[in-house]
Amino acid sequence: MKHLSISLFAVLASAVFTGCTHKDLCFDHTHTLDVEVVYDWRNATDANPASMELYLFDVKTNEATRFNFQGRDGGPIRIGANTYDAIGFNSDLTDWARFRNTSDVSTFEIYTDDAAALSAYNLDPLAVPRAEGSGQERMALTPGMIWNDCEENVTVKSGVDKQIITLYPEEAVCHYTVTVRDIENAQYLNGSELDGTLSGMSESYLHGQKSASDSRVTMPFVLYSSDGLTLHSSFLTFGESPQTKYPHILTIYMMLTDGSKWYTTYDVSEQIYNAPDPKHVDIVVSGLKLPKPISSGGFVPSVNDWQDIQVDITM
Repeated sequence: MKHLSISLFAVLASAVFTGCTHKDLCFDHTHTLDVEVVYDWRNATDANPASMELYLFDVKTNEATRFNFQGRDGGPIRIGANTYDAIGFNSDLTDWARFRNTSDVSTFEIYTDDAAALSAYNLDPLAVPRAEGSGQERMALTPGMIWNDCEENVTVKSGVDKQIITLYPEEAVCHYTVTVRDIENAQYLNGSELDGTLSGMSESYLHGQKSASDSRVTMPFVLYSSDGLTLHSSFLTFGESPQTKYPHILTIYMMLTDGSKWYTTYDVSEQIYNAPDPKHVDIVVSGLKLPKPISSGGFVPSVNDWQDIQVDITM
């Protein structure tokens, strides 16, 4: 994190406090100061969140004060003269988001709930075959969009009103695509959706460190066929661990019209490790052989065993 400078500016109108806090704020003008919070979007020019959130952590006590702003630009607050560590991120469209370890800026973490079912066939995540070595990984939902910035040692000066805190949000999540091409018996797809999972993905994002965590999960997604020839999916992740190169196994699940259940796996670790842009990863595999017509989802007769489709992996 970089050191944040605070500049002075003149404002004719009095500031209006717009947020809610983790503690009661003192509005005695001898103790609190007018500060303008500005979100500068130079690092994410297309972003247009409906609301933004700010946490200011007292560097001595680690006590946090929280503010919320309508729109993406920020706004005025009142805060005591002090030195703070700041975390700012969007607070809209985050029903998926779960937070923990929020009492310390270095551990402030966002993660997702367990996946209750794989969406295409409503499969139980605990009952499907798992990629080798991933049996202990939590099956976790993919995240939504988050823009984030953090700044350390933000100093609000005593006796100086109308100061500015500027943050520079950027995307905190990663864009992943999966494409399955050269499918044998592709005519059996017939518009069907298939379930897929990707193992070894980072479980969460550490806002204060601007980094994915080292803990790992398996994330499910849905594959679609738009052209009758290939399967495709796009989804967000927290990326891969910055510390450990975990294996990444792509697993595809299929339910056939006779009720039988099939799956196949691809080791896509090298594609993820060697992606030119780790924020935008394109996974491409081929060689999938469909054994017979695919079910369109919904209720499927119960079959005890999953059958493994062996494929010659081509990437």
